[in-house]
Parts: sequence; C-alpha cells; structure tokens
Amino acid sequence: YKNNEIRTALVSTNSITQGEQVYPIWNTLIERFNIKIDFAWRTFKWNSESNSKAHVHCVILGFSSRNIYRECYLFDEYGNCKECKNINSYLLASDDIIVESRAKPLFSCPKIILGNMPKDGGGFILSEEEKEELIKKEPLSQKWIHFYLGAEELIKNKRRYCLWLVDANPSEIRQCPTIMKRIESVKQMRLNSKAPSTRKLAEIPTLFAQRTQPEGVNFMAIPHVSSGNRKYIPMGFINKEVKVNNLLSIIPNASLYHFGILTSVVHMAWMRVVAGRFGMGYRYSKEIIYNNFPWIEDITEEQKAKIEKTAQAILDARALYPNSTLADLYDEDLMPIELRKAHNANDREVLKLYGMKTDIEESEIVSKLFKMYQEKINSLSKKKDKE
Repeated sequence: YKNNEIRTALVSTNSITQGEQVYPIWNTLIERFNIKIDFAWRTFKWNSESNSKAHVHCVILGFSSRNIYRECYLFDEYGNCKECKNINSYLLASDDIIVESRAKPLFSCPKIILGNMPKDGGGFILSEEEKEELIKKEPLSQKWIHFYLGAEELIKNKRRYCLWLVDANPSEIRQCPTIMKRIESVKQMRLNSKAPSTRKLAEIPTLFAQRTQPEGVNFMAIPHVSSGNRKYIPMGFINKEVKVNNLLSIIPNASLYHFGILTSVVHMAWMRVVAGRFGMGYRYSKEIIYNNFPWIEDITEEQKAKIEKTAQAILDARALYPNSTLADLYDEDLMPIELRKAHNANDREVLKLYGMKTDIEESEIVSKLFKMYQEKINSLSKKKDKE
C-alpha cells in the first residue's frame, strides 16, 4: 500500500531492469505506489543445480515507500557495495529517469530501420556450396544472387547468399527450374502458416516478406545481438549490393560522423544501461537505444570533421587485418593495438563534444545522458503545451 512503512525484497531475472520492460514495470510502481529502491544487487549468474547446468541471470533488490528516507546500497556482481542517495530502475546510482520505447528518434539524427525480413523457410537463402551449384546448373541465376548478412555473418564473416528477385523477369525465372522449386517451397511455407498475414504473403512467393533496404545506397549496420564481453558493439558500413536480414538494423543515410558517435564509449555506455539482454549479451533495440540516444544538436562543422577523422581511422585500422573477423578484432584480449588506439582517439573526441572529461567513469556518462534525455522530453512537453 502507498505511503506505509512496509519494506520488501525479491530475487528476479535481470529482465525487469533492462530494455522495454523497465518503463511499464517501474513507472507504474513509482507513480502508483511511490516506491524507492533501498538496495540492489546488480546482474549476476545464478548457477543451476540441474544436470543441464543452465545459468539464470538475476538481480536482487529491496524497496519501500519513498516517504521513509534512508541511504541506498548498491552492490555489483562481485559483492562490492556503494552507498548512494538514489538507485534508479536500471540499478544505477542516478535519478529516476526511465527511457520509453519510441518509434522515431527523439533527437535529430538519421532514421534507423530493420533489415529485410524473408519469411521464406530458408527458400531464398544459399550456402556457399548451394550458390556454386546453382550458378553451375543455371548460369542465368547469378544476377539474382547477393551476399546475405545477419548479425552472425557480419561479426563472424560467415558467407551466405540470397536470391533477390525484385524486378526479375518472370520468363527468365521460369528458365531456372531450381529457383522455381525454391519459390514453390516459399509459397507452401507461407500457406501452411497459422498467421493470416503470412498466408497472405503466399501471393508474392518470389519476394522477401518485407523489403526495407533502399536500393542503390550504401548503409551502416548494427547487429541486434552482441557479446557482453566486448567494449564496443562491432558495427560498420555495408555495400549497397549486399542484402541484410532483420537481425541487423540499418541506417541508410549514416555518415562517418554518425559512425564515430555510435561506435564511441558514450553511445556504448548508454547502450549497456538501457539495452535488453540475451543472457549476458546485448540486444540492440532501435526503439529503446537508438531512438532515445541523446545527440548533440548544435554541432559545428569543425567538431564534426574531427569525429569524421577519428571514425575513418577506426575503419583504416580494421583494414590492416583483412583476414580477421569483427569477432577477432573486437575480442578484448586480441584487439590490435592500432584499432584500440583509433577507438581511444575517437572516444576522446566524442567525450569532448559532449563536454565530458576523458577519464570520466561510465556511470557518470550515463547520468549526463539521462539528464540530456530528460531535458529534451521536458522541452518537447513545454512546446506541445504552448501549441
């Protein structure tokens, strides 16, 4: 009950303090019951005693009425304790600011979209061997075969291909029996679906279910899932001829400047707090992470040029190791010194742009970003009230 002196605690999976779940859970608890988190133990592994040895990632937290003032105690996964005045819904020693899911960017920045969704039962997707065999049997098919990337292909440099039959001539497709069989398999898979929307797609069995990727434009790609052991999410620019699936988010109009900001310690700090998790890995959500990330909106051309320079240096450092995957390059134990130096230089410029010291702690970065986020929300609210 609101305003009483009951204190309670619970153990939970860490999902209640991450991603899209935070707003509906904690906004309700704070607004309706005026609660305050008194202590919290941040994410740790709870080892199962079962034979499967499954790991559950948990948090422990205690809370009570906000009217009972007391200091708060925040524990990290190793049991180290920090006394603080407030613990927010993300289990940070910071103000009670909750990031809400958003369909469009809150700040001025390029729009981000999901990659293409096949819904094909694998009918359009080819391995290296299948691609070679198809071209050998039906040479005409080569013009419809493209590199195909998802998160794993981008990070681990796995090679897969897809049939992209947009604007393909029907009479030419008919000359390729193997492709005709694949089209038929896509059609049957869609017809057999329980979802009416998927069954409707059987009317266009030559095409991906959703084709979001703009034609003829290079773009930036961000994987939806990435290891929590990395300091930076591996992301980069993709050639316009490559087709990507919905396990990547793409930014068609991204520049080197945008890449520099997004691959910086500032954006990574924001991501690590507000992202959902896949075990101890990160789930990159455009609605929560990208669309709410605070950008500096009054940047000068000189400031932009400096970050473009450091961003290009990151790409140049990667290019020194053409036989290494992004998984190799962004392994914290294996990262080449040239790449680490390039990222450090980029971090310094981005921190400077945001008015932060280069030796700032990640928790302080997030606190400043939360403040920028809240100021933007308040500004838009006042503008709306005037209208």
